[in-house]
Amino acid sequence: MTESVRPPESALRVADHPFLRGLDPSLIESLAEHAVERDFEPGEFVVRDGEIADGCYLVFHGKIALEVSAPDRGRLTIQTVGPGEVLGWSWLTPPYRWQVDARALKHVRAVRLDAEVLRRTFAEMPEAGYQFLLRLLPVIAQRLENTRIQLLDVHGV
Repeated sequence: MTESVRPPESALRVADHPFLRGLDPSLIESLAEHAVERDFEPGEFVVRDGEIADGCYLVFHGKIALEVSAPDRGRLTIQTVGPGEVLGWSWLTPPYRWQVDARALKHVRAVRLDAEVLRRTFAEMPEAGYQFLLRLLPVIAQRLENTRIQLLDVHGV
């Protein structure tokens, strides 16, 4: 994994990501101040199930498989995440642990938003935090629906 902190460039990238476009500029500025650009090579894990969920990722390039392990079936991909999408919501609620493995399928370039900064900023700017969460809720709902479909498939229902 290649990690570099480039606040000016990260700030521009964060503001340009489709998930955040149109949100309060003060919110974006606060999040971008602590954003970290990361690259992941194919096969590399972005996050692992059970690890501390210390942020979320704005995906700019590449493709990430969200995977779970199933008895007798091995690893199952429940969804893929690509450019313009966001990865991660486990940072929202305790115990702040990832509930899925996320593995790069193609070279991935993403910006990581720090979970503590997100939570603190939302507490300081509740209206902007609310708008952010309204955008995140459909992502959560879609991930849960995809997981439900995989469970139905695994159990032959």
